[in-house]
Amino acid sequence: MTLYLVLCKLKVHGEIERKPLNEFHSTYLVSFHTLESGHSSLFSPSHSTSIDSLDQKVYPMFRLLRPRQVITTFASLCQRQFRTMTVAMGNLKFLGQEESQSIDQELFTEYAFSVDQLMELAGYSSAVAIARCYPLEKMTRDNAAILVCCGPGNNGGDGLVCARHLKLFGYRPSIFYPKRSNKPLFQNLMLQCERMDMPFLSFFPSEPQLINESYNIVVDALFGFSFKGPARPEFASVIDKLKRIDIPICSIDVPSGWDIEDGDPDGLSPDFLISLTAPKLCAKHFKGRFHFLGGRFVPRTLEQKYELSLPPYPGTDCVVELKLDNHEPHESNH
Repeated sequence: MTLYLVLCKLKVHGEIERKPLNEFHSTYLVSFHTLESGHSSLFSPSHSTSIDSLDQKVYPMFRLLRPRQVITTFASLCQRQFRTMTVAMGNLKFLGQEESQSIDQELFTEYAFSVDQLMELAGYSSAVAIARCYPLEKMTRDNAAILVCCGPGNNGGDGLVCARHLKLFGYRPSIFYPKRSNKPLFQNLMLQCERMDMPFLSFFPSEPQLINESYNIVVDALFGFSFKGPARPEFASVIDKLKRIDIPICSIDVPSGWDIEDGDPDGLSPDFLISLTAPKLCAKHFKGRFHFLGGRFVPRTLEQKYELSLPPYPGTDCVVELKLDNHEPHESNH
């Protein structure tokens, strides 16, 4: 289905043009003022209406950059529809640990991806999805302060990349990275964060309530799909404290401490999960509000070989929100 952008020429013959969204030109941008979620149906692709009714319903929602003679657009609203869209999982495949590792290895060997390439795509996708679910304007503590917990492996590297992008998006990440790698890739990621004025915590907060009072969300990037429990004591104590916090936890690929295939009913209870490449089997036990698929780097031939049945990503997005089974539709936070 093609999404059409309605261009209203408010004082130029009263015409309505319909153009595909990708033909939209930034010169027509207006300043988005306010829009209640209940109005979003006005802009569904199949909806048609008159200039007068559009003017009466929509004009109060905008603060125009020019008088009414300018051409106004509803690009922001169309993009909003993309951002709030969820897709059914359909036949989407959930991966076990061994298959996850095989796909990862093929990306490196058969398709010549580098570790830092995939890490950048994974971390950026995670930051984009987190920003959509927990927008800056909803952050109530300490100017959008967030805590990013990074482990010793590649999942921790994803967390460092995610922190960097969240910083660029306007958030204030603090990073807990207790077991640091000496590999140049990880040293470079740390340096980038340090040069961008992100503090690295020398110790984890002693009480869950301190985390609740200091941060808006926690990004969990401690362990990924290669994890085999139990966690070492220094990480087990961190996970235990995170299990007792009240603010949302955002897990990257796998909730830390979970068995990759069976989950952990007594483990972390993240509010948000972004699955990378494809969901892992443990994601079937996810009970939070937001489940995203991210990365958009899997070649079609590899997808077919492993019968992943990945859902379509909207537009040029690097993430797609998955519709959760047996969940009531949630209100978007943005």
